[in-house]
Amino acid sequence: MVQLIVFLILAAVCVGSAIGMLTSKNAVYAALFLVLNFVVIAVFYLMLGAPFIAMVQITVYAGAIMVLFMFVIMLVGAEMFQEAGGLNSWQRPVALLMGFGLMVVTVLMIATSASPAPPRDLGVSAMEFGSPAQIGEVLYTNYIFPFELISFLLLAAMVGAVILTKTERKKRRVLRSLRNKN
Repeated sequence: MVQLIVFLILAAVCVGSAIGMLTSKNAVYAALFLVLNFVVIAVFYLMLGAPFIAMVQITVYAGAIMVLFMFVIMLVGAEMFQEAGGLNSWQRPVALLMGFGLMVVTVLMIATSASPAPPRDLGVSAMEFGSPAQIGEVLYTNYIFPFELISFLLLAAMVGAVILTKTERKKRRVLRSLRNKN
């Protein structure tokens, strides 16, 4: 009973921080809401008996990835997006359509999923299940392509942010020089 109450409280915090992240006007506050969400997810992993995944959640996502996000936010200058006039007219309907599509897919997956089969003996002891060695072996054998694809996407996003910032800085310099001449 206590575990259910703790879960419900954490679930409310998780959903609230996700909504706060999505509705926040300030990019820094949105990133901090995302950190809170990552920490709550790590606590969920602890409740499920997966301390290694919880530690990875904190160190990799709440630590390294959020430092990268904050770096990009500060590099790009989130205030220039707020001055640009908000959303384009096409962005809101597309976002609503994509959100509705995600909701439909989620409901269909929940409705069509059967109860999972009882676990079979996979030749792994309880002490080895979820160990860093076993996770690394599966990650670098069965899931090497998705793993490398994600790393490439993160690199492309970071390079894109730097390129966007560079062109925006050039535009600002040109505008300043034109203002100074007048």
